[in-house]
Amino acid sequence: MFILLKNCNVYSPIHLGLRDILLCGEKIVHIADSIDDLVGVGPLEVLDLKGQTTVPGFIDQHVHLIGGGGEGGPATRTPEVQLSDATTAGVTTVVGCLGTDGTTRHMTALLAKARALEIEGITTFIYTGSYEIPTPTITDNVRNDLILIDKVIGVGELAISDHRSAQPTTVDVLKLAAEARVGGMLAGKPGLCHLHVGGGKRGLAPLFEMLEMSEIPITQFTPTHCDRTPELLEDAIKFAKMGGKVDLTAGSRTAKTLIYMLGCGAPLEKITFSSDGNGSMPRFNDQGVLIGLGVGSLKATYEVVRRLVTEHEWSLDKALLPITTNVASTLLLTGKKGSIAIGADADLVVLDESLNVSTVLARGRLMVTNGEVVVKGTFEK
Repeated sequence: MFILLKNCNVYSPIHLGLRDILLCGEKIVHIADSIDDLVGVGPLEVLDLKGQTTVPGFIDQHVHLIGGGGEGGPATRTPEVQLSDATTAGVTTVVGCLGTDGTTRHMTALLAKARALEIEGITTFIYTGSYEIPTPTITDNVRNDLILIDKVIGVGELAISDHRSAQPTTVDVLKLAAEARVGGMLAGKPGLCHLHVGGGKRGLAPLFEMLEMSEIPITQFTPTHCDRTPELLEDAIKFAKMGGKVDLTAGSRTAKTLIYMLGCGAPLEKITFSSDGNGSMPRFNDQGVLIGLGVGSLKATYEVVRRLVTEHEWSLDKALLPITTNVASTLLLTGKKGSIAIGADADLVVLDESLNVSTVLARGRLMVTNGEVVVKGTFEK
């Protein structure tokens, strides 16, 4: 099946101007100023986008696919992600993880959910493990999970500097990072060590210690929630300037946080956004007592992009980087995800005049059109 997208205002994320894009199956096979003579190519669907802005599908590297939370007891466990939660947010690639609860939520359930969402239409990966150490795995260890389980691309989210963590030593975390490093090498995967960083006073100190005492490259570590406190943010800026990737959990302050980080010398290409989608958003007082709880939305990452453009006058091509090419490079998906290019996966998001997500294609399949869900998950109403 061929789909021809006519008159697209393409951001690849580099602004290319008006182009036609030809899709075949799950791939982008041609991009040109005009594509007209397609006699004999087989079944062809033509969509005239009439100059609407067309950007790469968004990549979210931190999503609680089977829910998260539970810090306030069993009734505070958050729900699973539904397909349309992702597609209506323009998210076409996700990485799933466990969180605080590695007891009543299981790695096998996370793997099954990732496979289900991929069957339904989007691209999925997962981290093995959770906050705790020893951390739960599918096989007998992290290294084997990476080598033997198709969806596993790293270990995470391991918790540091947080009162909910297992209070691991630096060596505890480093051993898991080493397993992920070698497992990734043998499997041809990123082998990331994805670190949940809490608001504790140590900040990224354990991570700096690991880099000092080992030969594991800085690129193997992806600390997230790096804007919880002013002190942690300064650590994150230092880490980015050293060559590491830092991940910000998208929220109302993220646009201003990013601008501050860049002003302090952190390179834009070293910064990514993720949503913490369907994870719980607990609020604790100074004594560590839970005082409130929310649920993360996958729409949060693009909202930061939109805010950068509409409120801070950023160009769209620059604003898109933390949820497209920057994440793709972290996950070793450059050339396949996060860009509009010949040979790349046909993951595309069309924005309306107000820069809202209007139409979404995932792996060449129309999932959302004019804001209406076309493809629903198996049990969505």
